[in-house]
Amino acid sequence: MGRGRAKAKQTKVARQLKYYTPDTDLSALERELHRESSSPSRDETPRLDDDDYDEYGKWASGER
Repeated sequence: MGRGRAKAKQTKVARQLKYYTPDTDLSALERELHRESSSPSRDETPRLDDDDYDEYGKWASGER
């Protein structure tokens, strides 16, 4: 007993989450996407050499 109120609240919250559609600021989204494209590309990040992974392989196998 006593579960009726809890279940009703859960149902109400689930329904609110399912059908709630917040107002979307499309101009803000456009600014964010435009700013992202003008930022430096991800290709400029430093790359790891295969040697970096060799040390891990030795450590993991116990050869250290």
